[in-house]
This record gives sequence, C-alpha cells and structure tokens, in this order.
Amino acid sequence: MRVAEAVGRTLAQLGVEQVFGVVGSGNFHVTNALVAGGASFVAARHENGAAMMADAFSRSTGRVSVVSLHQGCGLTNAMTGITEAAKSRTPVLVVSGDTPGTQRTSNFWIDQATAVAALGAEVERIHTPETAVADATRAFRRALLERRTVLLNLPLDVQEADVDWDDSLVTGVPERLPAGPAPEAVHRLADLLAGAQRPVLVGGRGALYARAELERLADSCGALLGTSAVARGLFAGHPWSLDVMGGFATDAVAELIQEADVLVSFGAALNRWTTRNGTLVRPGTTVVQVDLDLEAIGHHRPAQLGVVGDSAAVAAAVAAELERRPEAAAGYRSDAVAELIRSGARWQDVPFADTGTADRIDPRALTIALDRMLPMERVVVPDGGNFNGYPAMFFDVPDQWGYCLPLAFQSIGLALPAAIGSAVARPGRVAIAGVGDGGLMMSLTELDTAVRLRLPLVVVVYNDDAYGAEVHHFAPEGAPLDTVVFPETDIAAVARGFGCTGVTVRGPEDLAAVADWVDGPRDVPLVIDAKITSFPSWVLAHTFAGGE
Repeated sequence: MRVAEAVGRTLAQLGVEQVFGVVGSGNFHVTNALVAGGASFVAARHENGAAMMADAFSRSTGRVSVVSLHQGCGLTNAMTGITEAAKSRTPVLVVSGDTPGTQRTSNFWIDQATAVAALGAEVERIHTPETAVADATRAFRRALLERRTVLLNLPLDVQEADVDWDDSLVTGVPERLPAGPAPEAVHRLADLLAGAQRPVLVGGRGALYARAELERLADSCGALLGTSAVARGLFAGHPWSLDVMGGFATDAVAELIQEADVLVSFGAALNRWTTRNGTLVRPGTTVVQVDLDLEAIGHHRPAQLGVVGDSAAVAAAVAAELERRPEAAAGYRSDAVAELIRSGARWQDVPFADTGTADRIDPRALTIALDRMLPMERVVVPDGGNFNGYPAMFFDVPDQWGYCLPLAFQSIGLALPAAIGSAVARPGRVAIAGVGDGGLMMSLTELDTAVRLRLPLVVVVYNDDAYGAEVHHFAPEGAPLDTVVFPETDIAAVARGFGCTGVTVRGPEDLAAVADWVDGPRDVPLVIDAKITSFPSWVLAHTFAGGE
C-alpha cells in the first residue's frame, strides 16, 4: 500500500478514534486510511475550525485526536488553532501533507517544521517508507504521553511510495503511570496544611482527573476549594467549593482567597489571570505549587514550596499522611464562611442594576435567564472579548467536563468550533458557545458543520455591533472608534441561511423561542442574536494589563 495509507492505518490501530479536517490532495489518502481503520471523521469548513474542534475534543476526553490538513496553505490556515492547542498542552496530532524540500518552487512550499515549531508545538515527520510505522508511532506517543500538540509532516514523495504493511508491525503504547511525590515533599506539605488556619486548594488544568483526591485532601485539613478558569466545574456541588478563582471570581470569593494563609495550587499556573494580577495572593501567604512540570513551579509568581508530581498522586499521599495524625484541623471551614459561600460564590446571586432598554437586553439578565432555561447537561464554551465574563461566569456548569475555555492564545473567534468539538466529544450534552458578534463573524462558516452534524448546539451571540473590548478601552482616551464599530447585522437571519434556528432577542419576552427549542428535538443548532446593552467589563482590566 501507499505510505500515506500505512500511516493512517497505523494511527487508527494506535487508538485514534476522532479526526477533524479539511481534505485536499496532500492529505486525501491518509484521511481515508484513518476512516478505513475505524476513526470517525468530521469535515470542517475551515482548517482553523478543524484545529479548534480537535483541541476541544481532546480537552474533553483526554484522548489524542487528529487534525488532517493539506500542505502549505491548509496548515497555515490552522495555525491559530494549533497555537491554542500547543499553549494548552492539548494532546492533538496534526497530520499534514508536506511539500518536499526539492520542490521549493511549488506554490505550496513553506518550511512547515520551522513554522509550527515557532508556535510551540512539537514536530515529527515520516522520513522514509521503511521508517513510516515507527515515525507515526513516535508522533502519536509524544502527543499521548507528553500531553503535547505534535505536527506529523508527511512529505508528498514519501507518501506516494509503496510499503509492505500489516497490523503486526504496529507496537502498542506503554501505559503511563503517574509520577508520585518525594516523601519529604509529602511531609512538608502535610505540615503546612496541618498548621494552616485558612488553607485554600486550587485545581487547574493539571488536576482535571484529581477531583476525588483533592476533595479528600481538603476534607482532611479543612480547606476551601477553588479552580483556575480552565478547570471551572472541577468541584461543582461540593459544599466548600468557591468555584473559579481570578478575574471571574465574585467579590466574596476573592476576599476569602485573599485571607488564605496557605494556598496550594495543583496543576494551575497561578498566572496573572488566576491571581487577578497578583492581588488575590497577599504578602505573607505561603504558596505551594504542585505540578508535573518542574519549569511551571514559580514561573509566574514565587512559591515557597514546589512539589513535582501528579496532582492526584500528591493529593492522595498528603491526605493519607494527614489522616494518620491524631487530630483533624478545622481549617477554614466555619458557619460564617459557609454562609459567605452560599450567598456570594455564584454571580447569579450577586445583585446588579439592570441596564436593559426598550430594544437592548442586559447581558447579565440574558445569561441568567438562559442559565435557567437550558439543560444542565451542558458544555459551556466562552469566546474572548469584552462580553467574555457573561458566559464564563453566569452559566453554571455541571462538572469539569462541562466547561471549555479556548483562550490560551487570547484569540477571538475560537469558541464556535470549540463548541462543535465539545459536542462531538460529549454527545449527551448541549454545547453552549458564548460569542461576540466579532468572533462569530470570524468563524460562522462552521455553522454549516454544526447543521450537517445535527448537533444540540446553542450559540449565544452577545451582539453590541462592535469589537467591544477596544471600544471601552480606547473611548476614555477620546480616540476615534470608526475602525471597531459596525452597522447592525441581522445575525439571526444569517444563521437561518445556514439552516440553524435563528432568534433575535431584545428583551426577556423574546426568549420564548428558546424554550420552544429546548422542548423540541434539539437536532438543529440554535443561534441567539442577543442585542445587548454595552458597558465596560470588569474583566477588561486584566485583558489590557501588562505581564504574562
């Protein structure tokens, strides 16, 4: 068979179950071979959409997905999505045709390896027909075991060569056991938590599979539980959960975190977003970082103790050590703190002055109403922009798999395809994409993909007819805003043109159509063109602040 087919069948046998892509001549045979090997294929309408679908699918499942791309322009079209995945340490394998270096006069030629390495992804290639199986296996293993985004280049001349292949040539991937902490680290962290009066544990991306162990540890030392933005939902339903830490936190949650005397982060970077530009970690707070990546410890802010190890393994070991000790600490848990959490941890419970007018709806009132109407079996996917806080904060989520935040690269326009990938990954849930009108216009071609797949998808468009972040950032300076303000667009009509159910919402009375969709089969995506009142977001200051 062709090398291209051998590579596709090898990847399918290694465990690739889901492929997203846009097929051209350079990735035609490898994509068909993946499908013949048992993988499901979703044809996106744009390569960047395919990359974001794969990113969201792998975040939601933990499994390696494949993005299949044509060489040159197909790959460059996907670069923003590849960068998002690489920055998020998502196990995505990018399989791309590659123009041989001997054909540099080809319109498709670029130095793909250098270009993608500059994005932060790892790069592998199929070198020869004889090494094709080993090369493909190595790329897959790196994506799976290192939890990284990996480009696998398939040179066109090598793809077309013949090779003998059968499934016995494909070796399995070794089981990955989590790295445990050093005994000294266990004792030192246990000592800190045993002596803490106000401990807080924060779970991040690296703790998504450690809920039970972290809750056990928190119970053993009386800690409160919070999450970084990307891990929102990790402790949903726990009575001592603060929900999300950082710019998305309520004032009550922020005050509780600021009062912590020991703050332990598990797989969270403690960057400026999570710490609200450092204001949530006061001088005198003992900071501990637990992470598999040694370089992550202390990268964004100083830590008094760093523990290298898997979040679940470290939490279980420290909990066991604390449970061996004679007395359990009360820690931060009291009736007064419980009441603060009950009354002030959810944004839905925080009063606000409704800014709605006769033809514009307050985005907070809109989101709270939709939160009550839409099923809790959901995945919420916020996009970037001035509106970002509304879907990120006013939609409740059922668990850590009910939230996907594609903002590692701070690009707008990624949430719609990410919601499609989330819906494919979690077919029993309604995917809710919270997007701005600007971000939707960048990605609306993927509405066709959602219609074709008959997905239970809700797209909430927070439509202020502008790039709202720029409007509110530069308006106080008296700057002209013509370049970031647009005429009103009938997005609901555009959505109906794609085959979606399109609804325009200017006030609460217009939401009856949403209830009709919820009560129906939900096999046609719903696009809500919400004409919102516009005002500066409280998250805006973090967007334009300096630093990492």
